[in-house]
Amino acid sequence: MENNKKFNGLEVEIEYSHRHIHVSKEVIERLFGPRYNLTSEKKLSQAEDFAAQETVTLMGPKGKIENVRIIGPAREKTQIEILQSDAFILGLDVPFRLSGDLDNTPGIKIVSNLNEVDLAEGVIIAKRHLHISPEEAEKNKLKNGQKIQLEIKGERALIFKEIIVRVKEGFQTRIHIDVEEANAAGIKQNDKGKII
Repeated sequence: MENNKKFNGLEVEIEYSHRHIHVSKEVIERLFGPRYNLTSEKKLSQAEDFAAQETVTLMGPKGKIENVRIIGPAREKTQIEILQSDAFILGLDVPFRLSGDLDNTPGIKIVSNLNEVDLAEGVIIAKRHLHISPEEAEKNKLKNGQKIQLEIKGERALIFKEIIVRVKEGFQTRIHIDVEEANAAGIKQNDKGKII
């Protein structure tokens, strides 16, 4: 991490996520039918993202996980983000990756109430990361791809390392981790941490 006093001490809101799936238009139609559109249940903080009403079942070599939420809108590629404990249930060797880095990742079967789709790749455990706009990144002297650390206070205080900065127009400034990481630090949704 760069030792830069400009962002040292910056407080950032934390959002954690459970397992979920991003789907391409092609896979949506294969799972739910031609010209099918996802139904928004809850708006999320980043850009046009929303939690859809639709859920699917993930089928791995050893087990399955039901009621996995789809996150819309449709993406160019289908991507399944699971927890480390899910990988054991499913029987998959899953790498830690940033969103969109899907080369050499395991595949999986996705099952809806109408159909199923076998994917050759796309399953990851998401690396912890910071979403930030170009304006906020410049103001705080943060660069895309940079690694930072986040300090969490409280009874389960700890320091998260290897948080990767992701800079993009329209991003709201948020740290994204998964629910297992949040539980380890006693974090509640939208708590704040301090970049150190």
